[in-house]
Amino acid sequence: MSSQNRRPLRAYLLLAPVAPLAFAGVLVWQSADGDGSGGNGREPGGAPPASSSPTRPTAEDSNDSKNAKDAKDPEVGEMPLAGKVIVLDPGHNPNNRDHAAEINRQVDIGTVRKECDTTGTATNGGYAEADFTLDVARRARTLLRAQGAEVRLTQDGKREFGPCVDERAEAGNKAGADAVVSIHADGGGPGSRGFHVILPGEVNAGKADTTAIVKPSRKLGKELKSHFAEETGSKPSNYVGNDTGFTVRTDLGGLNLSTVPKVFIECGNMRDAKDADRLTDAAWRQRAAHGITNGIGAFLAG
Repeated sequence: MSSQNRRPLRAYLLLAPVAPLAFAGVLVWQSADGDGSGGNGREPGGAPPASSSPTRPTAEDSNDSKNAKDAKDPEVGEMPLAGKVIVLDPGHNPNNRDHAAEINRQVDIGTVRKECDTTGTATNGGYAEADFTLDVARRARTLLRAQGAEVRLTQDGKREFGPCVDERAEAGNKAGADAVVSIHADGGGPGSRGFHVILPGEVNAGKADTTAIVKPSRKLGKELKSHFAEETGSKPSNYVGNDTGFTVRTDLGGLNLSTVPKVFIECGNMRDAKDADRLTDAAWRQRAAHGITNGIGAFLAG
């Protein structure tokens, strides 16, 4: 309705002598002007998480809004991560198994030369780590974007293999990322369960120099551990880190070659039956994504 059409209605309402009619007129006036408070101010919701069946996820960038309802979207205009760049690194690649020669190629990680990438592990039921990491990364991407962050994935299941570990590090470096999290699941023996965060150690060799990122990465890791445990109910690993939930490594190219704050998270042990039950459950993976998102958010807020 145009402003010209609203004026006669507004004048009539102001001159109406009967109070009840005037009150009703004011309500109509507010509706016509569009000043009412219709709606809850939240972003639109979407479909529930994908099935927990151990099949390869198929969500793409264009489908990110499907998890919006699960994203606990902030109020409109409330974007705490606006202006932040976050890189999520889904460990391995579902297609790596078909490219043994390519992923076995040696690359320089500063301290030594290592394989470009690996296939990763899997549950005894056949749910691949590479499928798990991609699913959780996509869920976390949706949550982070809902808070205003610019989010990039090192791979989204579209590559033939990889990327190599040095390329994964370079992705965060080139993006000038405020935080990078590499998402994994471990392959220890039965009875070994729980999650742990891998922190970069002090490295200064060849093209690797972690001096500047060790301290902020530990802060990122601390927030990630706390929020992941809170959201998922998982306990720190009973086989790595002496129940602290942390371990420090200097043999991972993804950490050694990073110039921005970065950590790895092993979300559980795929070879343990109890952990596998969680890792293959879509609802639990959504909680894992929330834990990762909240940990990153707390780090960037601090």
